[in-house]
Amino acid sequence: MRADALHWTSLMELAERIRTRSLSPVEATTATLERIDALDAALHSYITVLRERALEQAKQAEREISDGRYRGPLHGVPVAVKDLCFTRGVRTTCASKILADFVPDYDAAVVERLSRAGAVVLGKLNMTEFALSGYHPDRPAPVNPWAADRWPGVSSSGSGVATAAGLCFGSIGTDTGGSIRFPSAACGVVGLKPTYGRVSRYGVFPLAESLDHVGPIARRSADAAAMLAAIAGHDARDPTSLRETVPDYLASIDAGVRGVRIGVDERYCREEVDPELAEAVLGAARALAGQGAELREVEFPDVGEIARWWFAICSAEAAWAHEGTYPSRADDYGPDFRRLLEQGARVRGADYARAHAAREAFRGRLRALFEDVDLIACPSMPAPPPRLAELGLETASQVSARPLLRFTAPFDFSGSPTLSLPCGLSREGLPLSVQLVGRHLSEDLLCRAGHAYEQASDAHARTPPV
Repeated sequence: MRADALHWTSLMELAERIRTRSLSPVEATTATLERIDALDAALHSYITVLRERALEQAKQAEREISDGRYRGPLHGVPVAVKDLCFTRGVRTTCASKILADFVPDYDAAVVERLSRAGAVVLGKLNMTEFALSGYHPDRPAPVNPWAADRWPGVSSSGSGVATAAGLCFGSIGTDTGGSIRFPSAACGVVGLKPTYGRVSRYGVFPLAESLDHVGPIARRSADAAAMLAAIAGHDARDPTSLRETVPDYLASIDAGVRGVRIGVDERYCREEVDPELAEAVLGAARALAGQGAELREVEFPDVGEIARWWFAICSAEAAWAHEGTYPSRADDYGPDFRRLLEQGARVRGADYARAHAAREAFRGRLRALFEDVDLIACPSMPAPPPRLAELGLETASQVSARPLLRFTAPFDFSGSPTLSLPCGLSREGLPLSVQLVGRHLSEDLLCRAGHAYEQASDAHARTPPV
């Protein structure tokens, strides 16, 4: 492999080179830091680059591997984390003015577990303010590496941009209404939103406690599986974290999808969806059928009101999370997040109760659907990444965002695991994305299905022009 192509290497390919000592963690880290230096002034994917710390971690990994103390596929691999993950001794800003100088004295569980796996943490990634939809006016927004005038997704936008542009080999994002899947879809990479509680939220600044998920963004399904294996598992400090044993997600990655029942609702895949994207999503389902999966027609539960109830829950829980600084520091918030907090302060108990009842009803209908299928295939979002000028981000916490949320918010409501992965390029050369949805704790099957699709398609191999 040419040295100048190292940045497009998948995490698992890089891990094998590091394991066999054909490439050192220091070489990989140095090359990635140099690429950050060369490109990120224009892409704005990082808030903080931890150059010295990363190089020291890489040297430690190199020593350990040389001594025969290999920890696994993340050992010595350069990754990065979203800037709402607490990192001891490092500013954790949530891309806000409120926390511009906040330096935690402990690590988030996900940062601890990356460290335990031997990963090299390159830095803290840019995001929308407090993980909603808009950027604080004081901070530049990340730039989609496929086209600067296109949406990079929210809120883990820095995670999607850095992973897609070769500025890390994998990253950590969070997802409350679509914030792993949107940047993955918009930037042409793989995003894995695990089952609610599969990854500890300890030390991750909340947007909405009952909706927040933490998960990986990577370039391949196997890469996402390796990252999830490192960060998943029970954590007594997060009472919502699940106690179920974490499987070896890579052990069955090559098992294929023969006999796997995949549900497809063509109406759900086409209604209010760009026709080119809908065809790509249905084509991805057919490709999985070509690998031995069984496609089944299903009727997906109605999602017409879910965005409305999602906003009620998200805004109320965000207002609770920010009660120490809102309204006392209202002027320090950007306009988009301030609107959410204003809305949250107005949510009545009866409204929250109705929203919770709607969530429970949807969960029940989805459980019933999974009695007949193992996975569901649908779009990750309704169109290729739109032009920024057309999107109207200032309205993203209002009614106009509801069509955008119809493929993401339902699965935050249900807590279901989902995998978003590239399924081609549009006529304009922009990424298209398919979403696979599974039963709770079926991340192993999702990653296996994603990997099988990657064997039948070259969509994952397309890279942005940077």
